[in-house]
Amino acid sequence: MDNSNSVTSNTTNINTEDTKVIQTDVGAKDGQEKCPKCGSTDITLNVNTGKLRCDFCRFEFEPQKVEGLEKDISKLNGTIQTSGVQNIVADSKSVVTFKCSSCGAEVVVDTAEASQARCHWCRNMLSVNQQVPNGSIPDFVLPFKVKKEEAKQEIEKFVGKRKFFANPTFRKEFTTENIMGVYFPYILVDINSHSSFSGLAEKTLRTHYHDNNTTYDVSQYNVEREFDLSINGLTIESNSKRLNGSSNETSNIINAIMPFDVDNCVKYDSNFLKGYTSEKRDLNVDQVKGLIKNEAEDIARFSANESLTDYDRGVSWASQNVEIKGEQWESAYLPVWLYSYQQIKGDKSILHYVAVNARTKETIGSVPIHMPKLIAVSALVEALGIFLMLNVDWDYSFVFALLGIIFFAINYFNYRNSNARNTYETETKKEIRNLRKVDNFYRERNNVSSPYISNQNNKNLSGQDTTSQVINSLMKNSSVMKEFNEFNNLVNKGDKK
Repeated sequence: MDNSNSVTSNTTNINTEDTKVIQTDVGAKDGQEKCPKCGSTDITLNVNTGKLRCDFCRFEFEPQKVEGLEKDISKLNGTIQTSGVQNIVADSKSVVTFKCSSCGAEVVVDTAEASQARCHWCRNMLSVNQQVPNGSIPDFVLPFKVKKEEAKQEIEKFVGKRKFFANPTFRKEFTTENIMGVYFPYILVDINSHSSFSGLAEKTLRTHYHDNNTTYDVSQYNVEREFDLSINGLTIESNSKRLNGSSNETSNIINAIMPFDVDNCVKYDSNFLKGYTSEKRDLNVDQVKGLIKNEAEDIARFSANESLTDYDRGVSWASQNVEIKGEQWESAYLPVWLYSYQQIKGDKSILHYVAVNARTKETIGSVPIHMPKLIAVSALVEALGIFLMLNVDWDYSFVFALLGIIFFAINYFNYRNSNARNTYETETKKEIRNLRKVDNFYRERNNVSSPYISNQNNKNLSGQDTTSQVINSLMKNSSVMKEFNEFNNLVNKGDKK
């Protein structure tokens, strides 16, 4: 094995076999979806049971499952795509005319904007269940499970913990009466892959303290990890505005409430949308393939870390290879309760969100900060820190000089959550198979000054946005920031439900 740890190579090979398309709306019809018992079209979701309920006769029936998909991800070979992720076509095909089977009237629906309409004569509900070639209709829908009142309580609890430094106008105007249930469009990907890594790993033998310096005696090992990896339901936003973000919106928090229990998705039925709003997908598979590839590499890298816990100083991979042998692409609507607040700052504005995962109640958001108050209190903390630095006899008293900065950073990120994101690398469902491990002692090194191995990259993320990468790099490579990160996690413990 090459002992060099200064160069890292990443390669991902994707099977280029012809794509197999599975039609997921077989049996679906345009127009009315009727109650199987009485024939009424007045059908809504019963959040308590997850079933569809006829609001006329109260009969409840199970939603359908999609057939024909590969359930055993380890058997995936080549590319499978469902009809719901077909390329988006923005033309007149999005305009569909329904003939009401109750009164015979014709109703026009622009499926680029909505998938349901009421007949303006007899009030029967007309719905689009059959996919039209414009990307409007997904394969799956994950029904709402969290009630509106429950979501309001979670949002009030989240904001309530952040009232002290909150903007006074926001505190005065805050109300959860305007929260909305939204189905956001996502692409789901199942991946069958093979990964191999080789490089150098280190573990601490002894720690030495010399005045203001700390050094370490470490042992180095040549390590290899090779395994098959099944990734189940890797989830990514399929609306460009949500995926790429905006400088005047805090939409990153919608990403941060993932994961969803996508295994419980059911076949799309427009009746699930009644009482909620929805957003249309505007990204095709080819536009997100690169990001999916990067995220699959990250998941493989973090999967390898599960067998490297003894190496407390980290790993420097010299070679990394992830081969994607098979992939299955699907589209879905996933449910979110969303609170929004527009903060006006001079001639600019910023839209703050608080989002609740409508399946798990996980809550994250952005609260407008009263910056003069936060800066003033941080200055007082900084003054106290400087006083302690000058009067406390401690080898690390210089840390006191950072108290104001750390106090400001903790509260800023706690209120704004600008670095919040979906931790897909650890939270995505996966299965490791056929693990092969090599751990060969290489050498011992003494009096090493760095707390981490040189060129550590086993926790790098290539599918992460640039801002979060910078923040996490600071957290990883600075011992002071490491302590700050641990303290910040302690402060925020219990906020994410």
